[in-house]
Amino acid sequence: MFEFERHDGGERALLVHVNFPHQADQDDLAEFVELTRSADVIDVDIIMASRQQPSAKTFIGKGKLEEVAAQVAVLEIDVVLFNHSLSPSQERNLEAQLQCRVLDRTGLILDIFAQRAQSFEGKLQVELAQLKHLSTRLVRGWTHLERQKGGIGLRGPGETQLETDRRLLGKRIKYLNNRLAKVARQRDQSRQARKKAEIPSVSLVGYTNAGKSTLFNALTDASAYTADQLFATLDPTLRKLNLDDYQSVILADTVGFVRHLPHDLIAAFRATLIETREADLILHVVDCADENRQEKIEAVNRVLDEVGADKVPQLMIYNKIDLPEYKARIDEDEDNQPWRVWLSAQTHDGFDELLSVLRGRFSVDKLRCHLSLQPDEGQIRAYLFEEGAIDEEKYESNGEITLNLTISPALLKRLYRKFQLSQERFIMRTDTLAGAA
Repeated sequence: MFEFERHDGGERALLVHVNFPHQADQDDLAEFVELTRSADVIDVDIIMASRQQPSAKTFIGKGKLEEVAAQVAVLEIDVVLFNHSLSPSQERNLEAQLQCRVLDRTGLILDIFAQRAQSFEGKLQVELAQLKHLSTRLVRGWTHLERQKGGIGLRGPGETQLETDRRLLGKRIKYLNNRLAKVARQRDQSRQARKKAEIPSVSLVGYTNAGKSTLFNALTDASAYTADQLFATLDPTLRKLNLDDYQSVILADTVGFVRHLPHDLIAAFRATLIETREADLILHVVDCADENRQEKIEAVNRVLDEVGADKVPQLMIYNKIDLPEYKARIDEDEDNQPWRVWLSAQTHDGFDELLSVLRGRFSVDKLRCHLSLQPDEGQIRAYLFEEGAIDEEKYESNGEITLNLTISPALLKRLYRKFQLSQERFIMRTDTLAGAA
């Protein structure tokens, strides 16, 4: 019986891409090259092939397999990367024939995610996705299925190495699921607190490398990691975005999507993507100069559908308008409602248009009123200053402080609840409504 143990991974890669004429949703070769470079792999050569359908045994045909094997030997290849999803048996058969590590598109994306994850939650999510993927491929690494021997008093068949691995994997997956469930509960508590405070949430989504993090940093003065590579952002970041003196939203930066995103990854990142599902508005960021932008928009929408975020209102953000033929503008639909904003996250051109649309969508009528505070109610005054609600204050001779306020109904409710203030203490001014901000 032919025995084969898995070879260690390396940096020199041979890429294999197969065209299937009758397959509508083809994997993009240029994107595959970007994926390999994002994984810090040296793509030494690319081998192209065409088939009507994949070979059940090795995915590619016998002749093409010999060509790949010859290139592996000549170029001293460490790993062969397929721009497709391979079955466990196909990976094993290919490794046996090529005598080097073989990785499919899913495994490559998982490897990139493992390199990028920084936060505790992100690392848990990636490890869970990797283990679920590995659990179906354990047989590839273990051809020696002889029984383990027990000690004195424990003689017997024991369990196979494969069974041991599956049991240990199962325990680790259960542990990770429990930890992620705890993180999900914590995130849910934070969301409930924001809902109680009536602060709208806006989620940035888009195809990987569309410029989401650059836009996020520019809008919020944050420092989320950005790079011209796929999946630069894995860990979700939330920041407050002030639309004007009275309005603010919570802006969330999320992981980029890609065509044929592995299902294990979608499942592992479901807790993170709930931020998108529970958002009041999705900003769908698109690279406007990308020739395949429509296909990528559809790919993102498919993932949103999978996580239950397809019903959340979307505002399209056409980013990277640095080329002369583009200009900052707002496109409206047949109902004269904004549905697309053209801007540049690098130059900030179009930011005024975006903020204008967001203010219009989340505008609320402000109440203008007087509030008299006793000398021992300085905490209320400090809270109102922090919220930016005080227009003017006046100190009376009896020690009271009279405040002129411009305040939202949501903030007024919070004051009633937080400081047990009665409604009668707020005296409305003649210009009651300040109108939309």
